[in-house]
Amino acid sequence: GKTFTWNSHLNSHQKTHTGERPHRCPECQKCFSRRSNLLRHQRLHGMEIPYGKSLKADRILHSRSHSDDIPYICSECGKCFTAHSNLFRHQRIHTGEKPYKCPECGKSFGQSSDLLQHRRTHTGEKPFSCSFCGKSFNEQSHLIRHQGRHTGEKPYKCPECGKSFVQSSDLLIHRRSHAGETPYTCSECGKRFRVSSGLVRHQGLHMGEK
Repeated sequence: GKTFTWNSHLNSHQKTHTGERPHRCPECQKCFSRRSNLLRHQRLHGMEIPYGKSLKADRILHSRSHSDDIPYICSECGKCFTAHSNLFRHQRIHTGEKPYKCPECGKSFGQSSDLLQHRRTHTGEKPFSCSFCGKSFNEQSHLIRHQGRHTGEKPYKCPECGKSFVQSSDLLIHRRSHAGETPYTCSECGKRFRVSSGLVRHQGLHMGEK
């Protein structure tokens, strides 16, 4: 019963019901139902996609560079966001603000999703199960990494050194080592980190000093 303004949108929606995935990545053979998802995926392999074939969001961001319509930019690390709410959540990494508190142990978190994952350590809930061996995990990312051991599949390849990864997020973190990018800064001492988890661990040292 869902309605669409354009036939192209209807066609894309119908593929979610049929399971059709006609757009294949030439690098890793992964298939997608929408061409826009394929183009986004190809950037993980380091493939340059011209603006004429790019995503609508990319064209919007590109046009902003020629106008006063600036996206939301983090003043600490320069990372850009299309929505103010996303920037607001991101800035908690720099400020150390942790408004979400665990009622069981009092530990606080910057994101509600992190609190949800943490609470599973108290409940013992492990909703993500491996289809190969049945082992369960409390986080989906842990399941994906684990399943990579069964399949050996590492579709995300670094264009600089050729190293491959199970998850796109792991490739993103790895590529920062080539670029020298350290976007996460400690508000206490100014030390910079490549990954947010490194900053969080470091900030715990300052908390222990107080």
